[in-house]
Amino acid sequence: MQYGGRVTDDRDKRLLITYAESWFSDAMLQSKFNFFKDKSITYEMANFNKLGQYFEFIEEMPIVDKPGVFGLHANADIMYQTSVASGTLNTILDIQPRDGGGGGGETREQVVGKMCTDFLDKMPEDFVEHEVHARLVKMGYNAPMNIFLRQEKDRMQIVLSLVRTTLKNLLLAIDGTIIMSAQLKDALDNMFDARVPTAWGKVSWVSATIGFWFTELLGRHAQFYSWIFDGRPLAFWLTGFFNANGFITAMRQEVTRAHRGWALDAVVCANDVTKMQAKEDVNEPPKEGIYVYGLFLDGAGWNKRDNMLAEQAAKVLFVNLPVIHIYAINSTAGRDTRQYECPIYRKPRRTDQEYITMVDLRTKTDPMHWTLRGCALLCDTK
Repeated sequence: MQYGGRVTDDRDKRLLITYAESWFSDAMLQSKFNFFKDKSITYEMANFNKLGQYFEFIEEMPIVDKPGVFGLHANADIMYQTSVASGTLNTILDIQPRDGGGGGGETREQVVGKMCTDFLDKMPEDFVEHEVHARLVKMGYNAPMNIFLRQEKDRMQIVLSLVRTTLKNLLLAIDGTIIMSAQLKDALDNMFDARVPTAWGKVSWVSATIGFWFTELLGRHAQFYSWIFDGRPLAFWLTGFFNANGFITAMRQEVTRAHRGWALDAVVCANDVTKMQAKEDVNEPPKEGIYVYGLFLDGAGWNKRDNMLAEQAAKVLFVNLPVIHIYAINSTAGRDTRQYECPIYRKPRRTDQEYITMVDLRTKTDPMHWTLRGCALLCDTK
């Protein structure tokens, strides 16, 4: 069967199965069954003798359904309203005139010119290839994690070069020294609207504003630079990688090579959520695997005492997950069904392109409860 082309991966399939197991069961035939109930309304099963009674029942149903009807937390409505408001504001930005002045009587060119100068002052230096090569050779040039590091560094250098060139040329174009090309005009318009220039977005990552994007650029570069010249980090910022999936794969390869007789096809990821709340609490690396920090729980809270999932607090949309230890084991057994298999995404937009991997989180309630809640881990909430 096809469901409007929306079932594209295993996570979609799991959600449909969860809905079916939660609602399409013998319990629906019981007289006291209801889909959802709160102080204002109860979603009961319609059971009438006449067709007209069904029409009346449908007419009395609310026009706007509460999140709880679908198994979501009330906070989901806040997320929805925020998304609608953000979309409206973005539409207003798209249709506004492009020749107006900035705050304080400044022109668009003056505002963007100051931004270019500020960004150039904060831009990190380019990687020096022979210095990086020497460090990678010393650390083990062909080790899986170092191969991954080299690839990430190369992609970071492309971003640095493009950003630096764009900023310098944009300043020259604003001064009239060179012609304002279509790419520079796009950068001017987007930077004035606090957005990421199109050319930058194509070679980098998605971000809500150019301020967040540039802050992430500095953080990503700092992690790569420290890894190359100061040694392997005790814990990794997963958000700071272009290919986070490749990072997990490199870890699996590293663990596989450390054990004679292990085959990569039989090695699977496992994890434990530690009691360490931040990277500053990590004093030594794990014996195997990696420590990852900076993940946010969406759709659930976290019980620090019991180290397991808990319900969200009202109006608290995201919760920091403690440092998580991800490692690899040689096993053909399936996952522990008592735990919630939680997907990790790079951004709140949950698509195949943003998906990284699955981790297991402890829970007292049925894991299907968190599937209905839409519980996931995000590398970035913006």
